[in-house]
Amino acid sequence: MAADTELRELAPAAFAHAVPALLEVYEAAMGPPSEQLSGRASVMNGHTRHPGFRSVVAVLDERAVGFAYGFHGHGGQWWHDVVTEALHARGRVRLARRYLADPLEIAEVHVHPEAQNRGIGRAMLYALCEGRPERTAVLSTRVGPTAARHLYRSCGFTELLGDFPFPGNPGQPFSIMAARLPLRASPGRPHGRSPWWPWTG
Repeated sequence: MAADTELRELAPAAFAHAVPALLEVYEAAMGPPSEQLSGRASVMNGHTRHPGFRSVVAVLDERAVGFAYGFHGHGGQWWHDVVTEALHARGRVRLARRYLADPLEIAEVHVHPEAQNRGIGRAMLYALCEGRPERTAVLSTRVGPTAARHLYRSCGFTELLGDFPFPGNPGQPFSIMAARLPLRASPGRPHGRSPWWPWTG
């Protein structure tokens, strides 16, 4: 990651305060219909109340250019239950037990298009997963030969489900991916927390 980009870990309350700015990154990266943004804000704010919530924000020139966050996944959470049920329905009970018994659920990883191809996404992903108590990390990403899928695979994620449509969104299939923690070492990445890592409470 470029030296002029800083990673900041935000406490839940600070993250909730930053959601409007982070939605600008999300909108630029994902291009969702504008009417969906208020619902996305509600989801992100709700996630701050999940156990083990952690967020990482990439800042360039005092402007957020990327963010990632996750939390401890468990039964009773919508994503966890939907994916577990889908794995069981496909006879992949062992995979469900292996990867969903004690997971870090990575909810979002986004980088503004103007800041992509600078290693920011990879740096945020490693920072998010570093030192976590969970045994695994799980996430969903759009299907296809995307940069995100390439990143996740290079970090040790494998596919549990492919072409999986979540309820309520049948036209957008996702890939469900998982990895053992700690993540596979990144070439050239020093061990330990980076010197550009301040905590914002």
